[in-house]
Amino acid sequence: MTDFLIGRQQIFDKKLNIYAYEILFRGQGFDLNESTEASMATHQVITDTILELGINRLVESHKAFINFTYWNILEKVPLNLPKDRIVVEVLENVTIDLAVINNLRELSRLGYIIALDDFVLTEEWRPLLEFADIVKIDVLQRNMTETRQLIEQLKPHPVKLLAEKIETQAQFKSLLDLGCEYFQGYFLSKPNIVEGRRIGVNQTAAIRLLGIINKPDVEFSELVQVISQDVSLSFKLLHYINSAFFAIPRKIESIKHAVSYLGLNEIKRWSNILTLASLSHKPKALMQTALVRGKMCEQLALLLHEDPEHYFLIGMLSCIDSILDIPLQYALEQLPLTSDVADAILHRQGIAGEILTYVLNYERWPPPSVTFKTLDSEKINLAYLESIAWVDDIFVNIT
Repeated sequence: MTDFLIGRQQIFDKKLNIYAYEILFRGQGFDLNESTEASMATHQVITDTILELGINRLVESHKAFINFTYWNILEKVPLNLPKDRIVVEVLENVTIDLAVINNLRELSRLGYIIALDDFVLTEEWRPLLEFADIVKIDVLQRNMTETRQLIEQLKPHPVKLLAEKIETQAQFKSLLDLGCEYFQGYFLSKPNIVEGRRIGVNQTAAIRLLGIINKPDVEFSELVQVISQDVSLSFKLLHYINSAFFAIPRKIESIKHAVSYLGLNEIKRWSNILTLASLSHKPKALMQTALVRGKMCEQLALLLHEDPEHYFLIGMLSCIDSILDIPLQYALEQLPLTSDVADAILHRQGIAGEILTYVLNYERWPPPSVTFKTLDSEKINLAYLESIAWVDDIFVNIT
């Protein structure tokens, strides 16, 4: 079987909650610029990643945007997938003829959501606006004046607008004001720097805890004390440990009991997550990104026979600027991190920096290479899927 890699990119609603994920495919042996092979790639996505691995594992309870080519539409491939879980995304290079129009109209009548990718208003594509549900606008293809004009032209049609390739908070706000309903791009994972902003009292306590946890010589008593002093953190920690996740023989009744039962390394890991979750009221998606990133860094380190102790922390803290709305270097200066950890995050130095760089590239898709060091695409792909599953399993217990 041909190896494949899976990418997924979040699509947000106006409140920056996750609406859906776009499923992205880059397989070995397929030329996606060639129509027949691109159609085969879509078949590969469906058979190997959607049906075999399970759509819930990839996108949880959200919808999956799947790219369909001219031949996929002619063959009515979407009928093989549940209409309540997918969005039929019509690629911009699809030739629009009567057969395509009729098949898409039939899919729409059956209840499938139809999205038009990288939309340009031409006479060829105009008939699709009669039944399309979502129009994707590439904001990098045109300037804001041209984007505004296109949005005005689309207003008479009952379609929702999805702005894609957004890279700044300013773009997001402008397109929100123009009436866009959905948003896709890297803007959420970039820091929204507010000059002169002070960290509030609750955030100060959380930063202090994060620093104490990661001290090389931290003691049980110190950790117990600092967690016990914050009611919210204590509740979240006990709620997590008392969950069925650990299958412990009896309930944990105190922070001291929790720390002694789980051991320092495990308590440090979960306290890191709990603390980070408490730092901000940012959307759930940002925390998910931080945790998947941290877990994948750890997974790759294990596969490369590196000591994985700091890799989870490195991946997770690479998002802390976005969570705190302060520059990354300033955020890291608040923590007593060893130089190798800070250098990996700030300067991508060492093997940890290389792993973090690869994971970041994997998120943005496509990665520059489907392999990394001695790892082939199958191992990397499995590490990514396991990281997603791990976050899904624990997330209900940290919020």
